[in-house]
Amino acid sequence: MEPHPLIRLHPADNVRIARVDIVAGARLDEIGATTRGNIRAGHKVAAQLIRVGDPIRKYNAVIGHAAHDIAPGEWLHDHNISSGRGGEDYAYASEARRLLAVSDSAREYFLGYPHASGRVGTRNYVGILASVNCSATVVHKAAEWFTPERLAEFENVDGVVAFAHTTGCGMENGEPLALLRRTIGGYVRHPNIGAAVVVGLGCERNQIGALMTDQGLRDVGAVRSLIIQDEGGTRRAIEAAISAVKEVLPVANERRRQKFPASELVLGMQCGASDGFSSISANPALGVASDLLVRQGGTSILSETPEIYGVEYMLTRRAVSRTVGEKLVARIRWWEEYARGRDVQLNGNVTPGNMAGGLTNIVEKSLGSLMKGGNAPLEAVYQYAETVVQRGLVFMDSPGYDPVSATGQVAGGANVICFTTGRGSTFGCKPVPSIKIATNSPMFHRLEEDMDLNAGQILDGNKDVEQMGAEIFAAILDHASGRPTKSEALDLGRHEFVPWQIGIMG
Repeated sequence: MEPHPLIRLHPADNVRIARVDIVAGARLDEIGATTRGNIRAGHKVAAQLIRVGDPIRKYNAVIGHAAHDIAPGEWLHDHNISSGRGGEDYAYASEARRLLAVSDSAREYFLGYPHASGRVGTRNYVGILASVNCSATVVHKAAEWFTPERLAEFENVDGVVAFAHTTGCGMENGEPLALLRRTIGGYVRHPNIGAAVVVGLGCERNQIGALMTDQGLRDVGAVRSLIIQDEGGTRRAIEAAISAVKEVLPVANERRRQKFPASELVLGMQCGASDGFSSISANPALGVASDLLVRQGGTSILSETPEIYGVEYMLTRRAVSRTVGEKLVARIRWWEEYARGRDVQLNGNVTPGNMAGGLTNIVEKSLGSLMKGGNAPLEAVYQYAETVVQRGLVFMDSPGYDPVSATGQVAGGANVICFTTGRGSTFGCKPVPSIKIATNSPMFHRLEEDMDLNAGQILDGNKDVEQMGAEIFAAILDHASGRPTKSEALDLGRHEFVPWQIGIMG
């Protein structure tokens, strides 16, 4: 039996979601109306007469108001929905409910790499990191020298990878520089990095000596640094970087996978190229997987601050304390100030792809994005690239741009990424596995070489959200133990190290 063409998300909703493309004039028995025009899959349909000014409800949350009278069966989108952000009560810590921890007999395990910091890695790379964009070519050329053939004797090393970026000079002191240093330091100290070499130019704002001292990298084991100007130029610096990697490779190769409890996993959660199905299939299923990890004693990181804008009250209510909730609101206020006076609007963070997929405004997009966080209480709020030490569900401030957001999560310690997508993001994230989860079956089959899991099975009626969440959690354990993700098989992730650039470029 074919599933109904419309999806009802909550009894109080006055909209339905088109499961499939629906042609004009189609009779929709579920709402007793006929469509007024073509409606694409993932888009909203009025389930009843909605008067001008009335709230538009999805998941019983207000995502906007009717710009004029809307008839049953009419397509709902930006042409007839006004702005949705309201003044909801933050009600700090009023809905925080601890999840029941699993019993000892129900504990799950994965095979990971022990790290000197006490954390556990899911991969074992040697990293070559640029302190400034001026050393980008050197780190890339040095990493490219280490072909699979040259690494054959180091069977426990997953590869040598360069992390270059576009800043490091022409930037302000203060938070812009501190943020960059936190990010680079977080990668050097990451449990997926068995050894590292840091390369600078010599005259940049982000001086190697200050970076190493500020981030405590002089005390980290297999870490080396060099300066291009001191080495005598580009060619000699490449040779010196290759020699430095050769020196630390044996140290990285000593690491062996061991059995660890799932509580050692730190999951970074991302959604990109979202569509109208994100909040129905992949995101709530990832929320289930996140809750399963939290119940195991692990950590889940929710991020992308502009993409919780308008629904942040749902998190403040789940905060474990007023202090935690206020930290989240402080980041929202920072963003409002950050956007002020610029040619942007914080509540306009919906891309053309999001719009084409059925998402009307930032509140609707945020509603779906938040579902990745499941039902666990919010334990802590971190600034971008800060080291995450609190277990459970936490929030890290970041932009909504996925490479930047994921870079911050990895710098904070995420050792696996789950990335939901409706339109079809092809993101990869060295040095951690990135598990991509499709929201719908047509896209999954079209981009199957890039997608790891198909949450579209929920829409097809083959699995429910709980079953899909359990499948995602099992995949997290599997990929954390070493099975390559689709993006790793395609060697993606070499160019997705994108530290957040804030402040004025001088």
